[in-house]
Amino acid sequence: MSTIRKKNEAKILKAASQVFASEGYAATKTIDIAKLAGVPKANVYYYFGNKETLYSAVLETIIEPLLSATHPIETIDNPAIALTEYIKTKLIISRDYPYASKVFANEIMRGSPLLSPEIRQRLMNQSTFLLDKFTQWIDAGQMDDVSPHHLLFMIWSSTQTYADFSWQINAVMGKSSLAASDYDDAARLISQLVLKGCNVRSGNDTAISTPG
Repeated sequence: MSTIRKKNEAKILKAASQVFASEGYAATKTIDIAKLAGVPKANVYYYFGNKETLYSAVLETIIEPLLSATHPIETIDNPAIALTEYIKTKLIISRDYPYASKVFANEIMRGSPLLSPEIRQRLMNQSTFLLDKFTQWIDAGQMDDVSPHHLLFMIWSSTQTYADFSWQINAVMGKSSLAASDYDDAARLISQLVLKGCNVRSGNDTAISTPG
């Protein structure tokens, strides 16, 4: 792929993420995406074919980071560290992909009509893996007998909100945008609440302190 093509596609994807996030799929017009990207409208169709394909491409920019977010849970045996790193990763996704995160959230709220069956299955497989892992930790006595489902939903909501409600969060904090330190503070607090709330323990039932 040529450098020019990569740059144009990246500009269009970035602009499309913003417009889809603010307007929704149905109300979005390709001319508005082209204007924001600073390219002719014809270029949008040249690189992506149609609005639905472009929308799917925007979703793909967030799907892969979301699917990769479980890497700490997959590779770290210590549940305190694994959960802490998972929470950090989810917050980084909200920080680095704010518009695509909103597009994804809107798609889920609409019942995911434009997510491919393959992606829906991969996301479901990921959720099943996380629930099974939480259950394993509970059965091994490494955390209290909490609801794995509601624990997962709580982590999702507390990290995703930094993308979905960024305007309100920024307004309350009196900032135009959050700094990296703000996301670090959020990660520490959410991790502390999860670890202490679930009473995460090591194999010998000793309480595990929140990682710094």
